Amino acid sequence: MPLNAGCQVFLAYLLDLALGDPRWLPHPVVFMGRAIEFLERLFRLAFKNPAPLRAAGALTAFVIVGGSWLFTFFLLQWSSSLNQWLGQAISIWFIYTTLAARGLAGAAKEVYSSLIKGDLAEARRKVGWIVGRDTDQMDGRNVTRATVETVAENIVDGIISPIFYALIGGAPLAMAYRAVNTLDSMLGYKNERYIDFGRASARLDDLANYIPARLTGLLLLAASFLLRMPPKRALTAVIRDSRRHPSPNSGIPEAAVAGSLGVRLGGLNYYQGRESFRAYMGEDLVPLEPVHILQTVKLMYLTSALMVLAGMLVFYPGFTD
Repeated sequence: MPLNAGCQVFLAYLLDLALGDPRWLPHPVVFMGRAIEFLERLFRLAFKNPAPLRAAGALTAFVIVGGSWLFTFFLLQWSSSLNQWLGQAISIWFIYTTLAARGLAGAAKEVYSSLIKGDLAEARRKVGWIVGRDTDQMDGRNVTRATVETVAENIVDGIISPIFYALIGGAPLAMAYRAVNTLDSMLGYKNERYIDFGRASARLDDLANYIPARLTGLLLLAASFLLRMPPKRALTAVIRDSRRHPSPNSGIPEAAVAGSLGVRLGGLNYYQGRESFRAYMGEDLVPLEPVHILQTVKLMYLTSALMVLAGMLVFYPGFTD
């Protein structure tokens, strides 16, 4: 009997916890990235003006997202025609590749370890792997803040969103979402190079994460309660602060985490030497310390586990006819 979406997501989540993102294992995002780079080079040779670049960027997004869905769908159809269990195994593997819980936790813990050892230079280098801001002049507090913020933000696009789309549309929709997120990470910048070509990718990412971000906010409140953190304070921070964030989605998990920890996130960042002030999230009740990185990772793990559990309950029993 075929495994339903809830069971497939559960098994994919276990795979992510067990394996993370080993470098030796081929990853679909690598191929997505190469395809995006190829299309960008191709379109930039043909178009120079803003309007054609916006159209080319929208076409790039359509091709990458649609192509990811179609490739996954037809591969699963073909493999399932050979053997039902082979098709389900490939489906679980695809869903697993969209998840980043262990990888995100591992990267955050490496920053934490460097801070605890007093190796600020190494902590700056490692946090630079997971954030886009300048890190070479950061003090320990700002290294901690950057790590907490990126873990909080990536609870949505690294875990909850792919689970959400896998539950409602299986591996093909989860892969389509990962394509959306990859497009945004490569093209969705409001700088001179990508303000036109990357516009469609950035807006598509905002749209795709809209519902999952709000689910994440609710799940973070539950996780805060279960970890004996103050969910009321987290809710207050979300209501008061999340709309101040430049992203319509990222402010929700960041504010919820800030409220749960009793810390203040946001502040002055630098991107390629340019100042950028991010609105404050939460209250400065306790000073940011490296231990808050570990607490954020705990919130991330529990939030993702609650999402997986919810998916299994929705699709109970574990098998479908």
